[in-house]
Amino acid sequence: MKIVIPGGSGQVGTLLARAFVKDGHEVVVLSRSPSARAKWRVLPWNSKSSGDWAAELEGADVVINLAGRSVNCRYSTKNREEIMRSRIDSTRAVGEAISKAKRPPRVWLQASTATIYADRYDAANDETAGLIGGSEPNVPDTWRFSIDVATSWEKAALEAGPLSDTRLVLLRSAMTMSPDRDSIFDVLLGLVRLGLGGSAGSGRQYVSWIHDLDFIRAIYWLIEHDEISGPVNLSAPEPLPYAEFMRALRDAAGIKIGLPATKWMLEIGAFFMRTETELVLKSRRVVPGILLKHGFQFQFPNWPEAAHDLGRRWISEKS
Repeated sequence: MKIVIPGGSGQVGTLLARAFVKDGHEVVVLSRSPSARAKWRVLPWNSKSSGDWAAELEGADVVINLAGRSVNCRYSTKNREEIMRSRIDSTRAVGEAISKAKRPPRVWLQASTATIYADRYDAANDETAGLIGGSEPNVPDTWRFSIDVATSWEKAALEAGPLSDTRLVLLRSAMTMSPDRDSIFDVLLGLVRLGLGGSAGSGRQYVSWIHDLDFIRAIYWLIEHDEISGPVNLSAPEPLPYAEFMRALRDAAGIKIGLPATKWMLEIGAFFMRTETELVLKSRRVVPGILLKHGFQFQFPNWPEAAHDLGRRWISEKS
């Protein structure tokens, strides 16, 4: 296959490109900062409007749009605008290029986020009965902003259609756990190894995640299953409370003690780290209803087993 990945220079894009190239597929990454070090073609694009890059979509099999400014920052007015515009503009640009292509890709996988769902503890959010967030009482402004971003992101993709020859899938992804340097898993494991991997806040908030190998397999699966379109949750079927999540990670790392952090401690830490506490404190209880209903088999459905595998690979890559 020929697979075009706008915004594919980040962790998730690199994860996918590496797997696709290993399997013999042609990969073209569109990036605002092209690097000559990649083992696949990387072309420049402005992520705001159609350009020469649009020709790469002619005759391509798949486009996976991952473009968008990182949300790992303080939600200042400037950063909020960049986060929102980077997602909407790039999605509209991709949609416009697909709609004008004479031989458009047969499937468009559009990044979204599991953060679109409500902060909840009572039940899990799937694609059918899940509660879209934003209307809960006492929701912090920063959390509401994240939901606005997610819903606007998906709306921008849907406004490109209907695309008669291209199937659209919205990837509501949980945290993708991989052993790569500076990945979410790498950061969390670093905290654990420093003795800081204890409970955060109440520790009751749910963590939704997906093992990197299952993420790659799910992307392949979605490419192959023509009957699937619309929102799809990319998450392991067994989310778990933060305290249990970190306990399993400590066990995988062979660390017995993890100092807890209260909400006010997290607020101070987030301020100095130039990020937001939402990334830790919001309860993301998300399950992959569509994947399970249609027969997708997870290789790592539970976190303790996944954490041990990721830890083993993390050590292997460091040595």
